[in-house]
Amino acid sequence: MSSKKWLGLFFATVLALGACVAGLNFLVDPFGVFSHKALEWPSYEMTINPRTAKMTYLKEHHDEYDSYLLGCSSTSSFPVDKLNQYLNARFYNLIMYGADLLDVEQQAVYLLEHYEVKHLVVNVYLDNASVYDSLPDPLSYAMPPECTGENAGAFYLKYLFADPRHSVDKLRAMGQDTYLTQSFDVFHESTGAYDKKVRDAEAIGDLERYYEAYPVFANYPEADCRTDESAITGTLESLTRIRDLCQEKGVELLVLTAPLYHEYLNYYDFDDAASFYIRLAQVVPYWDFSYSSVSFEPRYFYDETHFRNSVGDMALARIFGDTSIYVPEDFGTYVTADNAQAHWEALRSLQPPAAQDYTASVPVFMYHHLDQEGNDSTAITPEHFEAQIAALTQAGYTAVLPDALRAYVIQGTPLPEKPIVITFDDGYLSNYEYAWPILKKYGQQATIFAVGATAGNTEHYKDTDYPITPHFSWEQAREMVDSGVISVQSHTFDLHQWPDYESGRARENILPFEDETEAEYRSVLSQDCEKIRNAIQGSTGEEVHVLAYPAGRYCDLSQVTLVENGFDTTFTTEEGGNTLIRGLPQSLLGLHRYTMHQAVSVEQTLAWAAGAENSD
Repeated sequence: MSSKKWLGLFFATVLALGACVAGLNFLVDPFGVFSHKALEWPSYEMTINPRTAKMTYLKEHHDEYDSYLLGCSSTSSFPVDKLNQYLNARFYNLIMYGADLLDVEQQAVYLLEHYEVKHLVVNVYLDNASVYDSLPDPLSYAMPPECTGENAGAFYLKYLFADPRHSVDKLRAMGQDTYLTQSFDVFHESTGAYDKKVRDAEAIGDLERYYEAYPVFANYPEADCRTDESAITGTLESLTRIRDLCQEKGVELLVLTAPLYHEYLNYYDFDDAASFYIRLAQVVPYWDFSYSSVSFEPRYFYDETHFRNSVGDMALARIFGDTSIYVPEDFGTYVTADNAQAHWEALRSLQPPAAQDYTASVPVFMYHHLDQEGNDSTAITPEHFEAQIAALTQAGYTAVLPDALRAYVIQGTPLPEKPIVITFDDGYLSNYEYAWPILKKYGQQATIFAVGATAGNTEHYKDTDYPITPHFSWEQAREMVDSGVISVQSHTFDLHQWPDYESGRARENILPFEDETEAEYRSVLSQDCEKIRNAIQGSTGEEVHVLAYPAGRYCDLSQVTLVENGFDTTFTTEEGGNTLIRGLPQSLLGLHRYTMHQAVSVEQTLAWAAGAENSD
């Protein structure tokens, strides 16, 4: 072959390969830049580049929104549903990884000039005093040319001829997608915020366990961060232009500063950080949440720079005067040019709050059946049960219902001085015949987790060879609930089966079967939630929002599905104490319980109530 033909073949091959790469990248569009629907997956594309993919999404959906949140990734934790409620608006969250104020300004200008905008909420983070006009990655951090004025041809060419492995990764992820959030689809496309369904449904309580789950807080990394005058100047100038354009367009601008974990703030010189926030107030008044008692509690955060949605709920409640949820007294100050200096000077001496100011230790006791023999498994005699209840009462303990726990966490309502929770699983008739009268006698309360399918004794299994222990009826449940002594809640309607009683495959607990799809499992669990709620509420009138896991077993998908079905408090069979945290609904999930039976002495009962792990 002549050299001329060889060169021609070489260039033809290169062009063909280039065309293949460009065609693949255009069709798959992993970064969400081409505005077509061939393989559209906004959540994935936003994860790869939220700056561009979100603006691409808004080209098709901007009529659905009239207000926007702008800022770095911590902005995600200010929930759009609460802002919609407070401002009668339709918010979209345009959070970007590591956004500096130039990014925010470019987005704001585009939005204000192209779309209907009622409100802009801008989150200014401490990092904005260190970084301005940065581009760590030209593909994942690039703004669309409509916002920057960049040559559109050059912009699209770099994505057409990007490494095709990005497209291959997206195709592979399509086959691995699940209902739960994964690392490749961290955004909720219709809100623009992080999809935190798993984080919002994880059990959080004991601090040592939290350190195990989130080790960054147990061994906080070291860093030396400094403010930069050029970054501060750029940040303040961008914010000035945003302010002026909002005034020109008649758009309401709300500026706030996100909460900082105290050790992250320690990366900076306090005087330098304070100076930045003081200068910020000269440009625009803002709601400051950066440094408060919240900053010292790691369970309000899930890494160095991100806080939980419940903290965002508290911040918005402070701004809009919502007194229906708990907000720490020092969380949120409206800072102006007049009070900024004094505000930050006062924060210099801020100390961590006492744990008892915002947490409560609540032991939970788990009973089942009362009979005349008792055993070392699940049964206890009425006499021994009464001895335990009498001893707890004499020691000053007050048994409360789950509603009291929820009120403490959500509203901050105080609990009794020495709170405990008494529970019964399954809904045995003996709870009605023996336990209820004893509890009434001592002025204590308890929660019974009933299995809906067995309520009223044995109808569910009447044709089997295995008679079951009698269960109370719905009429008897109504009596107990009406007395104010008993709450009846869910042990599922029929997800606590026993193989001997079932003609087919038994569902012994709330876990999915190995061969069950996510959609099938979620449908089964959601339908069961509806059935048990209808059964209990229809019979007793009681709100059903609490569940004890059959056999104590659950997984992330079950917890997420339950939360989505309105179950905000759940109990396991794992032994141990519980720490409730005001403002953190997750501390109501996966509560531990001490197993009570005939072999548990009065002394052990009192030891568990007092927080001791071992008897005698």
